[in-house]
Amino acid sequence: MSTSSAEFKHVIRMAGVDLDGSLKAVQGLAAIKGVGLNLARMVLRVAGVNPETRIGYLTDQQVKRIEEVLSSPLKHGIPSWALNRRLDPQSGADLHLIGSDLELAVKGDIDLMKRIKCWKGIRHAWGLKVRGQRTRTTGRKGMTVGVTKKPE
Repeated sequence: MSTSSAEFKHVIRMAGVDLDGSLKAVQGLAAIKGVGLNLARMVLRVAGVNPETRIGYLTDQQVKRIEEVLSSPLKHGIPSWALNRRLDPQSGADLHLIGSDLELAVKGDIDLMKRIKCWKGIRHAWGLKVRGQRTRTTGRKGMTVGVTKKPE
């Protein structure tokens, strides 16, 4: 544990998400939708925060710095290959979306595929597997299909 002068906070609000203060900084950041362990390590390194520190011991200034890096990772030296939305179709820029922004962007992408009736869009519309998985035996919904034993 960190021996910081700040007192322990059980819940920290970061990037629109309530995070458990007992988690280490890396795992806490990874709990934010759109942030994985690798990006969390990069953000903490850029922000100058020890990854082993518990989130509850972070100061308000450190939390603000982490949110600043998360909001614009390219400006802080995080490479573009670590971002989750490179060459965005609308803007053409490299973006990193987190939280509800990410969910809305994915939903918009699926709606676009449905609207232009591409193969993946049709599969999404029909509720079938999209990425080439087998469908002969798996991915069934509704009533159970199988063999029943005759009552004796």
